[in-house]
Amino acid sequence: MVTGSEPSGGKRPVPSPASRTPALATPRTLTLRNRQRVRRVDLQLLRSIARELLRETWPERGFDLAIYLVAAPEITRLNETFLRHQGSTDVITFDYSNPAGPTVRRHADSPSARRLYARVAADVSRRYLACAEYAPCENRKAADQVALHGEIFVCLDEAVAQARRFRATWQSELVRYVVHGLLHLLGYDDQHGPARQKMKSAENTLVRHLARQFDYRQLGPSG
Repeated sequence: MVTGSEPSGGKRPVPSPASRTPALATPRTLTLRNRQRVRRVDLQLLRSIARELLRETWPERGFDLAIYLVAAPEITRLNETFLRHQGSTDVITFDYSNPAGPTVRRHADSPSARRLYARVAADVSRRYLACAEYAPCENRKAADQVALHGEIFVCLDEAVAQARRFRATWQSELVRYVVHGLLHLLGYDDQHGPARQKMKSAENTLVRHLARQFDYRQLGPSG
């Protein structure tokens, strides 16, 4: 899925490892790769942020998530190959959780993504029911058996450019894109008004929540 960025917060208790039942002790794999030279990024800090994000939104369940930091040329190739859209974008998410095939989405707020998303694989109906909060609904069928499986590609060139445009920092934009990508994997949709507003609210809440625990500026030099 391709995703965008909006912050979000909200605090819910995280069970200690000792309190987790064996039935929920599913594999949890988080891979981070830096394939860009636009900005130096502290991958260890970003990994900590991503793990806290997963604890908040996908507690007690398995996941196999890869996050790639890329430059404009690589994300442009992905955008044009899989979405048939010209030029760069900020974040693209590939969702492999669906047995019918991957779904791809990109950030709705990027300049080149204001049109409706192009679907490049079998389009799957939402895997999760809508919820008031950012976590997937608890009454989703077989919730504990479904693992999160996907890749999030984040463009640092776009993070720098959008930070200047919105008078933010590229570090906060980077976190925002990761949050947005994960929300797409959780079943959030930002193509239409009400669903998009719900996703924005969740994203804003999570970004603010993470900012209370981590200093985004430590992700890398501002200059």
